[in-house]
Amino acid sequence: MWGDTTEDSLGGVLERRRRASFVGREAELELVQSVLDGAGPRLALLSVHGPAGIGKSSLLARMADRGRDCDAHVVHLDGQQVPPRIDEVQAALDRHIELPDHGATSGNDGRRLLLLVDGYERLTPVDAWLRDEWLPRLPASSLVVLASREPLDPAWRADPGWRDLLRVVTLRNLEPSECVDYLDRFGVSGHDRERVVEVSHGHPLALALMTDAAVRGGALEADPLGPDLVRTLLERFFDSVPDDAQRRVLGAAALTRVTTEPVLRDVVGDDAHQAFEWLCGLSFVEPLAEGLSLHDLARDVLEADLRWRDPATYREVFRGVRDHICRAVTSRRGAEQRRAIHDLKYLFRVIPGVLSPVDWESWGSGQPERAEPGDRDAVLDLVALHEGDEAARIAASWWDVQPAAFTVIREGTTISGVIALIDLTEAPPAVRDADPGARSAWEHARRAAPPRPGERVTQTRIIVDRAEHQRPSATLNLVPVLTLQRYLQMPELAWDFLTLADPDQWDEYFAIADLPRVAEGDFHVGEHRFGLFAHDFRAVPVGALITLWTERALAQDDLVGQPPATEATDVLVLSHTEFKEAVRQGLQDLRRPEQLGRNVLGRTRLVKEAAGYEAHPDASIVESLLVDGVDSLRRDPRDAKRLRAIEQTYLAETPSQEVAAEVLGLPSSTYRRHLSQGLDRIVAWLWDQEVYGSAR
Repeated sequence: MWGDTTEDSLGGVLERRRRASFVGREAELELVQSVLDGAGPRLALLSVHGPAGIGKSSLLARMADRGRDCDAHVVHLDGQQVPPRIDEVQAALDRHIELPDHGATSGNDGRRLLLLVDGYERLTPVDAWLRDEWLPRLPASSLVVLASREPLDPAWRADPGWRDLLRVVTLRNLEPSECVDYLDRFGVSGHDRERVVEVSHGHPLALALMTDAAVRGGALEADPLGPDLVRTLLERFFDSVPDDAQRRVLGAAALTRVTTEPVLRDVVGDDAHQAFEWLCGLSFVEPLAEGLSLHDLARDVLEADLRWRDPATYREVFRGVRDHICRAVTSRRGAEQRRAIHDLKYLFRVIPGVLSPVDWESWGSGQPERAEPGDRDAVLDLVALHEGDEAARIAASWWDVQPAAFTVIREGTTISGVIALIDLTEAPPAVRDADPGARSAWEHARRAAPPRPGERVTQTRIIVDRAEHQRPSATLNLVPVLTLQRYLQMPELAWDFLTLADPDQWDEYFAIADLPRVAEGDFHVGEHRFGLFAHDFRAVPVGALITLWTERALAQDDLVGQPPATEATDVLVLSHTEFKEAVRQGLQDLRRPEQLGRNVLGRTRLVKEAAGYEAHPDASIVESLLVDGVDSLRRDPRDAKRLRAIEQTYLAETPSQEVAAEVLGLPSSTYRRHLSQGLDRIVAWLWDQEVYGSAR
């Protein structure tokens, strides 16, 4: 099914395949080697750019080989794997390059340095810092190669210092003779070879795809292919995949940002290792430090094709990938958890109306940092820039009482975005009431379903991107990541509110994501109108919400308008008094299924969560939870007397409390005290799960 495997290491197999399949680019390789040998032009920076699929990563890998042949100190940095922040990039470089504080005269171990940076378009936020501060500290003999989809910023050429040390190379398609060389290496000859050379026009990815088809015996149709050559070839590649398991693997790889064996294990089970090796051998798959990544064009085509061709398999694969990512989301903390949430959002990237709009060009480029005390003025100026002086005064009042609520995004030394996640429960009433947005959210929460003791109400109160305000941007990209992280870390969360300017444009979008707009919740700050979008996490906790997103997303193709099975609109949010009475009544009806089925506990978060958010949980689930509550008294010997009173009253079905006291040999007042204390202990144990969730 998967093809041959060997005893050799997978890394070794991959590297040999890459070297064997590389053709052309001799001029670029000779240029690098001549510079490193000292026989070429005086050159410090080589800019290599070209469109997706043109072979930049492969070229850098072969440049690294030439560098090692010249005994250079080779350092390879992948822009897709490093957050585009100065501290992160510097840390990644410092792991391989040692520089004195005041510059250097030689590379590590006295060798010439060859620094290769792939995916440089992802590092544009630190471009000026690299150009003006970090690269000038390298040894004078160093050679830096920056590979990007886009040409370098004109500021490099405008700088007279860099101008004469810079060479720009635009990668083109391969020559026909180079295509023939490539095909010969894979044993493609005759008419097939002529056809591939003619149709691929030397585009490296197209050439590789057509060679894959020819080697596997696939037909190379004679019909002319359109201008979107790679897309057409990928669709034909998918047509030629004979095995359902392979289709599932391709679907999983298309849905995930990075594919690993554990991901595939949730899709194809025990065959994950062989599936991973098979995936490694495909021409449109790139190995990264974290795992395997499909070429962007391949990802889009294969995902859309599977979704159209086999919706049932697509849904199964989607759910399997979702479950794998969710385990990472719930088990990790800090930056690792944020990365897992990024992966979760990436899963939904082609689904309209789930989570929030994304600027995929800047996806992953904005890295959140807790605001520092010295950021105060810059943050307030940024708010004033887009929302006016009154909004800045409100932001200042929140900064003064909850400075930790503010997160900033930086580009170099400039704050490019700010997000404020405030806690209304902990806010001083005077500050909360002075802010029309916070006041509107707080009043809605108290009016609709008041927070109970120990529960929290939060609000994403400020979202401002310097360039885009609240349009898709690196700042807006971070909002669902930070808020989902808050949901996961705050089990006592009751309400969360999202505040957005010009709210009419967001109504349909957030209704799908179960974050509907609050009726009569709009408010004005200066000339700007804002709306509130709210979710009650006692009705649909975060785990059920992610499932809800998934099912709504998957239902859009053919089930639009039908509520998904995970809809939980009938969840009741009981006060503590109401909850205690429901528990007492439930214990009294413990052996009466019909009455227990009508108990309001069946509509609480406690029972809904235990039932997987079924629309109508069975009475047996209510019974089981109540019995668990009674059993909780067995864990502490000090509860022994209370347990006997509870068991005699409710489990033994004694006809009256007077009879129960007599059976236990206790005075009536002592019996009632033990019974009341036992009931309080059971209620407290169940209430803790009602408020904080069963995971606690």
